[in-house]
Amino acid sequence: MAQPTSIVSLMFLTILLIFSSLACFTNAKTHYHGFVVQATKVTRLCKTRNSITVNGQFPGPTLEVNNGDSLVIKVINKAKYNVTIHWHGVRQIRTAWADGPEFITQCPIRPGQSYTYKFTISGQEGTLWWHAHSSWLRATVYGAIVIHPKQGDSYPFPKPNRDSVIMLGEWWNANPIDVINEARRTGGAPNVSDAYTINGQPGDLYNCSSKDTIKVPMSSGETNLVRVINAALNQQLFFKIANHKFTVVGADASYVKPFTTSVLMLGPGQTTDVLIKGDQTPGRYYMAARAYASAQGAPFDNTTTTAILEYTTAKSNSSKPVMPTLPPFNDTNTATAFTTSFRSPGKTLVPKTVDENLFITAGLGINKCPPKAKASTCQAPNNTRFTASMNNVSFVLPSNFSLLQAHHNGIPGVFTTDFPAKPPVTFDYTGNVSRSLWQPTRGTKVYKLKYGDKVQVVLQGTSIFTAENHPIHLHGYDFYVVAEGFGNFNPKTDTSKFNLVDPPLRNTVSLPVNGWAVIRFVADNPGTWIMHCHLDVHIGWGLAMVFVVDNGVGLMESLQQPPKDLPRC
Repeated sequence: MAQPTSIVSLMFLTILLIFSSLACFTNAKTHYHGFVVQATKVTRLCKTRNSITVNGQFPGPTLEVNNGDSLVIKVINKAKYNVTIHWHGVRQIRTAWADGPEFITQCPIRPGQSYTYKFTISGQEGTLWWHAHSSWLRATVYGAIVIHPKQGDSYPFPKPNRDSVIMLGEWWNANPIDVINEARRTGGAPNVSDAYTINGQPGDLYNCSSKDTIKVPMSSGETNLVRVINAALNQQLFFKIANHKFTVVGADASYVKPFTTSVLMLGPGQTTDVLIKGDQTPGRYYMAARAYASAQGAPFDNTTTTAILEYTTAKSNSSKPVMPTLPPFNDTNTATAFTTSFRSPGKTLVPKTVDENLFITAGLGINKCPPKAKASTCQAPNNTRFTASMNNVSFVLPSNFSLLQAHHNGIPGVFTTDFPAKPPVTFDYTGNVSRSLWQPTRGTKVYKLKYGDKVQVVLQGTSIFTAENHPIHLHGYDFYVVAEGFGNFNPKTDTSKFNLVDPPLRNTVSLPVNGWAVIRFVADNPGTWIMHCHLDVHIGWGLAMVFVVDNGVGLMESLQQPPKDLPRC
C-alpha cells in the first residue's frame, strides 16, 4: 500500500524541481540601456578638449547585472567617427552579431545611425567591461560590466561589505584618433600617452589633477571587493595599494582559487577581482598603477596614476597618503609570479584530448618602404614601416562586408580559409631572427573549425624587431591557460608542464615576453571570432587572426539570424 504514496511523493518532488528551476529562470531580468556616443568637453592635465564619450560620461556607465540576465542596448552614434561597441569577455552564445568588433561581426555604426545590441550573460560571474572596437575610440569609450551571482545564489567567499570598480586607463592630451592617424601616415610608432588614469582621473602626481583624485572609502574591520580592470590602450600595468594585501578571487568573470599577493599585473583587456581588508591604521593610502614595459628600448609612458583608499574613521583627511613601492617597469619576474598563480577553484572541463592543434607565432615586424614613397611615410627604423603578424600573416580588415555577414550569407571574395596552422618557416623564434623573416604577408585569412572541435593553440612570442609581453584576447570564448614559459615552446619537454586539472579560465592571456602560452577551448559557439593582441597599436598593425566556427546540429547549436537593424557597410 506504500507504493502509491512514494509515486505521489516522487511526482510532487519532480513538480517542485520544475517550479524551482522555472523560478530561477523567471528571476532573470532584461536590462534596457541607451548609449549615446558623442563629443564631450573633458578637462585633464590643465587642458580641455572634445573627447568621444558615452552619455557624456568618462568613463562610461557601469552595467550591473546578474548571471542569467539579458541586455538590450541601443547605441546611437552622434560622433563624427564610425563606432562599434564590444562587450569584452561576454560569451555571446549564438549572438555573434552583438559581439561588436568592426568589420568582424558587423559593419560600423556610421555617424547619425544606431544599432541595438541584444545578448544574455550566461554562466559568467565577476567583472567584464565594454569598449569601442573601432580605431582608437576605446581610449575614452569604455565602462565596466559588473556581474553579480544569480538571484538567490551567493559568492564563493563571505559577502563583502563594499563593492568598488577601479578602471585603469590612458590619457592623451591630443585627440587619440589624430595620434593613431599620424602614426599610420608615418609608419612609425604612435606617441605614448601623457598620463594613466584611475576611473578617468590621473591623480595627485600630475598637474592640475589633485582636486579630482578618485577616493575609495574603507572602514576599519571590513572586507571590500575591488574589481580592477585594465582599460589602457597600449600598456600592461602594475597595481598596488600601500600597506594592503590583495586576496585574488576572480579574473575575467570566472572565480579562481584564492591567493594572496601585494601586487597585480594586468594586460589591457584583463580584469582581476580582489578582496582587501580594512586592517591597517585608519588613514589614507595611495592606490597606484604604473607601466610594466617589457619591450626593450621601446618608449613608454613612465608616469604613475593614483587614487586614495580613505578610511572613514581616519582622524584627518588632509594627511598625505602613504605611497606604495611599485615594481620596476621591467620587472618580468614579478609579472610572471603573478600570472602563474592563477588556478580554477576545482576540477575543470579542460579538454584532455585535442582535435585541432595550432602553433601561432605573434610579434612585430617591419615593411620595406614602398617604391617612390616619401621618406616621411617610412619613419620606422632603417626607413621602414612597422607591422605585426600571426604566423607571418598581417591581418587586413575587410571593408565592404563584415566577416560574419560574408560567412553567414556565403559571400565570396571577402576572406580566404588558408590561415596556416603553423608558421610557414620554422626558426629560432626568440633568438636572433634573420632579417629575411621580418616582413610578413598581408591578408584576410581565417581558420575554420567544426562545431565541437577541441582546440589547442600554442601561442609563441617572437623577438622580431623587439620581444614584449602581448595580451592575447579571444572573442566569443573563455579558454583554459594550461601552461606558459620562456624561450621557444618544445613539445617534447614542455607538454609535461601542462595543467589539465585546475588551469584558470580566461578571455585574455598574457603571452610572456620572449616566451609562449598554451590555451585550450571547445569550439561550441558558432560565428566569426577574432583573436588579437589587445595593445591597440598592434591590432592596427595586423597582430590578429580569425576563427570561423560552423553551426552544429539544430537550432541551439546554430547562429541566430542577423538583426534587422544590423549596420550596412
